[in-house]
Amino acid sequence: MKQRILIVGGTGFVGTRLRQMIVDRGGTVVVATRSPSNQPVMAGVEYAALPGDLSGFDAIVNLAGEPLFGQRWNEAVKARLRGSRIDGTRKLVDAIGASATKPSVLVNASAIGVYGDQGERLLPESAKTGIDFLAELCTAWEREAERASEFGVRVVKLRIGIVLGPGGALKQMLPPFKLGLGGPIGSGAHWMSWIHIDDLCGLILHALRDETVRGQVNGVAPLACTNRDFSKALGAALSRPAIFPVPAFMLKLMFGSGAASVLIASQRCVPERALESGYAFKYPDLEGALRAILC
Repeated sequence: MKQRILIVGGTGFVGTRLRQMIVDRGGTVVVATRSPSNQPVMAGVEYAALPGDLSGFDAIVNLAGEPLFGQRWNEAVKARLRGSRIDGTRKLVDAIGASATKPSVLVNASAIGVYGDQGERLLPESAKTGIDFLAELCTAWEREAERASEFGVRVVKLRIGIVLGPGGALKQMLPPFKLGLGGPIGSGAHWMSWIHIDDLCGLILHALRDETVRGQVNGVAPLACTNRDFSKALGAALSRPAIFPVPAFMLKLMFGSGAASVLIASQRCVPERALESGYAFKYPDLEGALRAILC
């Protein structure tokens, strides 16, 4: 992959792994960041403020967005969540439109939160979207990214599930489970759609090079699981019990009702378009993914 790729939001959990995988495959990366002088030196990687002219890039990956959790969703927080995703993507697409030479593809992050709470339903990319705050945020986010197609750019809107790896969501889950105090949230009956970080980055690389991949793509492993089964699998991987449920009302006290509803939303997504395009998952099952991360 001898391409020059711009990653927006490339200093976080996913971006750090992605840029290493691009460099390992012969590409070069420019990471757009507000503090380019404070980043670690890495062969094949440059850091810069978001360029006004994007003519020198073969492809763009947009992972930018303020973290959803760790704060209560009051109106000020919701405004920041919208701004970091919708306004940031609008600015990026405007820069694409103003550039003399366009990148061939934009892979833009989104989230499976776009579907809302859908119970037991299987959710391919053609499934209806939700109507709650996060679903509407993701829909508007995707709409801004899609504008790049007006400039002849292939657009991939990657709807990302729970990303498992040595960091991210799993890092926050581990402490109680390591103490034997972990367990399901509420009844544990809601479905969780997850993906190993190497498969997420692999799917992004696949989308960059395969011109048939476009539109909405579920960034999830083929085998979703219930929260109850996820808790059992994580406990087993750590050789710890996982029998202490977390009442839903505690989540509401900790995160507010809006963010808590996202944590207990049931989303049984399937990566239909990834599989149809020939992407081969390295970690299709949860036990294998957790074993690779924790053992």
